Amino acid sequence: MKTAFGKTVLGKPGLGKFSVRTRVLVGAAAAGVVAAGTFGAVTATASPAAERQAPVSVAGNGVTESSHLSVDAAARAAQAALAAAKKEGQKVSVAVIDRNGNTLVTLRGDGAGPQSYESAVRKGFTAVSWNAPTSELVKRLQSTPNLKDIPGTLFLPGGTPVQVKGAPVAGIGVAGAPSGDLDEKFAKAGAAALG
Repeated sequence: MKTAFGKTVLGKPGLGKFSVRTRVLVGAAAAGVVAAGTFGAVTATASPAAERQAPVSVAGNGVTESSHLSVDAAARAAQAALAAAKKEGQKVSVAVIDRNGNTLVTLRGDGAGPQSYESAVRKGFTAVSWNAPTSELVKRLQSTPNLKDIPGTLFLPGGTPVQVKGAPVAGIGVAGAPSGDLDEKFAKAGAAALG
């Protein structure tokens, strides 16, 4: 059978136009490349123990520790806030934001407005950032109006911090009820569910 490179020889298509010597050299070169790659991989992983370095232990020098809310706890808080709103016939979204500003859980309740999702996230972020309910932070805008210009924040009632030994570990934001006071009531119900 003819191929693009010539005849089929010994069951190997495409090598018909090359001499036996060329085929042997090409095969040997391919085997050498495979062997070199294998040897290099084994050598790279089998370095002597003397060359390995132990990790550096800083033992408290310049290191801080912080508490964080687990995902399970965040989900429990979000569900409790959503249940409190549903009990009063309110359609809201809930967000739980961790101490580092990362969103742990968001729930958009049935029928909640499209704007409520982002508002809940921003209220939770604001509450954890200042370790204060957002209703209190709204009052601070009177003396420092440029606070509202900080990216990711929303100075409207509806966010409450979650604390451990007075330090913030998360913020719960709720949005979508007809008033911020209701949003904040539901956010506090979520925090209360954590005990």
